Amino acid sequence: MRMRVIALGILSFCSAIFFSNELPASDAIHNELSPAVSDQHKSWKQYGGGPDQSKYLDFKEITKSNVNQLEVAWVYPSGGNGMFNPIVVNGVMYVLSEDDSLVALEATTGKKIWVHSDLSGIVRTGINYWESKDGKDRRLIICVQDTLQALDAITGLSITNFGDNGSTSLKEGLGRDPATIGREQSTSPGQIYDNLIFLGSSPGENYFSAPGHVRAYDVVTGKLVWVFHTVPWPGEFGYETWPKDAYKYIGGVNTWGEITVDEKNGIVFFPLGAPTYDYYGADRIGSGLFGDCLLALDARTGKRLWHFQAVHHDLWDYDFCSAPQLITANHDGKKIEAVAIAGKQGFLYVFNRLTGEALWPIEERPVPPSDMPQEEAWPTQPFPTAPPPFTRHVITTNDLNPFFSPEKREQWVKRLAAARTAIFQPLSDKFETIAMPGAVGGANRGNTAADPDKGIVYVTSQDFASVYKLKPEFPIPSASLKTVTNQPPPFLFTGDQMTRGRAAYGFFCQSCHGTNLAGVGAIPALADAGKRIRFGDFKTQIMVGKGQMPGFPFIDEEIVADLYALVGGTNTDSDEHISDREGSSARAGSGERPNQRRPRWQRNRPLSYPPGVYGPTNNYSSGYGMEYPDLLSPPWSSITAYDLNTGTIKWRSPLGHDARVPKVNGQNAGVPNGSQRKGMVVTSNGLIFATCLDGKVYAYDSDNGDLLWSSQLPRNTEAMPAMYEINGHQYLVICDMGKVIDPALVDKMPAGYIVYALPKSDAHLSKR
Repeated sequence: MRMRVIALGILSFCSAIFFSNELPASDAIHNELSPAVSDQHKSWKQYGGGPDQSKYLDFKEITKSNVNQLEVAWVYPSGGNGMFNPIVVNGVMYVLSEDDSLVALEATTGKKIWVHSDLSGIVRTGINYWESKDGKDRRLIICVQDTLQALDAITGLSITNFGDNGSTSLKEGLGRDPATIGREQSTSPGQIYDNLIFLGSSPGENYFSAPGHVRAYDVVTGKLVWVFHTVPWPGEFGYETWPKDAYKYIGGVNTWGEITVDEKNGIVFFPLGAPTYDYYGADRIGSGLFGDCLLALDARTGKRLWHFQAVHHDLWDYDFCSAPQLITANHDGKKIEAVAIAGKQGFLYVFNRLTGEALWPIEERPVPPSDMPQEEAWPTQPFPTAPPPFTRHVITTNDLNPFFSPEKREQWVKRLAAARTAIFQPLSDKFETIAMPGAVGGANRGNTAADPDKGIVYVTSQDFASVYKLKPEFPIPSASLKTVTNQPPPFLFTGDQMTRGRAAYGFFCQSCHGTNLAGVGAIPALADAGKRIRFGDFKTQIMVGKGQMPGFPFIDEEIVADLYALVGGTNTDSDEHISDREGSSARAGSGERPNQRRPRWQRNRPLSYPPGVYGPTNNYSSGYGMEYPDLLSPPWSSITAYDLNTGTIKWRSPLGHDARVPKVNGQNAGVPNGSQRKGMVVTSNGLIFATCLDGKVYAYDSDNGDLLWSSQLPRNTEAMPAMYEINGHQYLVICDMGKVIDPALVDKMPAGYIVYALPKSDAHLSKR
């Protein structure tokens, strides 16, 4: 089905770097084919600003001396919950509203131009913009319910000759039966280069989830151009780092975060995540390339140029997900085109982006073995010698929250003494493992930015420990590893819907939300939540998280529907009709949607290892250990500036402040999990704008980290900020749709997009 648009205006096994045998020696790869490098630091045309994901803009109007005069220029009240990073092209801002409508606005006023409604299942973090060299063909490339689609950027109408009658299935071309793949589209929108769009995926973290192969599609035809197998096939580089035939059943090794493109050199950098299952790897013995790798590919062909594996045989969910940053650094007397990537484990890794050579040595150091049956933890892990880490890697009694009561502190002193706390300590079913950083510690999506020419990289991060303990979720009736298993994995819940929902709640939700859906402390109760939230929004919160709640991208839609029924929801039709907010229906057409869900009984998910493949005796699993966000002492969230000309930390400042505690020596304490799914904007005038879980937007001096300005938002933003300039006037836009922080501001600024600017003579707060 195609939707009408309302027109409202005119219109390694080791840590060494591995190289391809044919790595180009020149400074420019495909120089004769590459497009001219775009002036990407003058606009915000792509998710994260531009192809290099630096979030850096060469804007001059807002300065250190006048930033404190910023005020709200206009608000677009879209309502609902959202984490969308707006893009701005030719004076038009593209945003997503609460009813899954894509909206084009005048970027100076917020006046609505057109609405394309009924995009249920769209990637809710952002979209992609592309235009032909003559500027006559302008497109928005979007992912909707496991399909790739294209809209006319001028009119908002679907482009029906794209793909197969307007859409391309993202479940095709993965080497597996598409009917067995639950979800394939990413939680991030991809990245554009010339006539290509590069896509990652969020296939899930279950046993037998789909592989996270990275791909490139033609933005004009919608056809697949190339695919790189992140779980190698026979004969491909890295195949021997897995068990035989692992490519048939191992999932993950996916890019769900930000993709970076080096336009000048024709290189695309993919930050890859962990293989599944995250915390127990007896069915994937080996180092597991290309899990947890920074992967550099030839942008036009998908050929591997080099890679670096930051975690061998990952047992901690230490995905790479923040954007690789492209900088020029002075190193050993030479100017080096470098790439730096920040990890969940709190390290910043820096490489020559053309050769993959580390700028400072990275050492393989012994780490603890696993005591789990049939598990073989990798004996060493890579540790950068420089630059220094941006999070803590140990937790002692001195690291416990100083605001704990004496009784609570004593409980944790005993618990720490009985637990295992070393970095890269494998999880166990016998002892608690307190991982530092934990599942959402370190750097996450949106948490990196740069001043590229100066060689400065900025990282927002959280010091957050996870408390783990494995348990056998589904014992497989076999006596040894060499018995073929033909049993369903532990995550396939059976029985009627309420029985399935209770089982899923007990596994995924109960540790935080308590028994009987009653809530625990500040963590809300879920009883009757289904009566307060639409299924689409409920599904989005499960997949990408909200506030301090982590995302669970591996939970497939059937289980989400079971959970929704448990909490009182009745309509799980993700294709339900929602009219335009201003009363004009934007839904039209007839016929079957190309992305329509099939009923549960028609699906054919794999329930066992393929014939001839041997699984472990038991499948073990763990929650994310997220119950203790304030376990550590402040600062809980920080922003760190790295000078990569020297490999040193230039400055570090707390990001935000938790109002429940006093300031520490006059300094902000940060916020537990404060920077997750947040972002920055860096300007040439020496400013860094950053958002935080405390519901504020901040401006820092990029030279020293001093706080220059802050503004209280009504709600906690779940999205990256964006900035743009029109006629010399600079605008900062914040997607403000999260939990209410300041009720007094709610009426003045309804949930939606809040745009700041310096005052004009006719400046006023407008609501459109």
